Amino acid sequence: MSTRFLFDVTFYLTVPFWLLMIFAPTTKVTAKIVATPWIAALPLVVYFLLALPHFGQLWDVVSVPNLDTLVAFVREPYGAAAIWAQIISFDLFIGRWIHLESRRLGLHPLVEGPILVLTIFLSPFALVLFLAVRSALERRKLDAVSPAPAAA
Repeated sequence: MSTRFLFDVTFYLTVPFWLLMIFAPTTKVTAKIVATPWIAALPLVVYFLLALPHFGQLWDVVSVPNLDTLVAFVREPYGAAAIWAQIISFDLFIGRWIHLESRRLGLHPLVEGPILVLTIFLSPFALVLFLAVRSALERRKLDAVSPAPAAA
């Protein structure tokens, strides 16, 4: 398999899970499929196919972090494609957590969906946004069950 093919197929391995979480977030099918964290392992198959033949170079990149070594690795098509597969996998893992937390908190799907779309493209921004939304929801729920302080 070519590196270009592996790069191209990586995201498409995750599309069914994103579609379920975004467009059918409250269905039993989505709940059953997304219940397992193993959904994020599909792009890791691509990662392993790309990374294992170059494990020595990859180990140099991660064991002694150095920007020049990382840049050299990512300049290679297999390095860029491997990093891409890792990013896609972790984005899905984060998206899955956001989805599960959204269901637990009762977040409306019309709020959850755009956050998940943002997770696909810019997961660090989406994660911070979701954490803020989550904190606000938890604070509101806490305020709803806590009695108001008595006036002095």
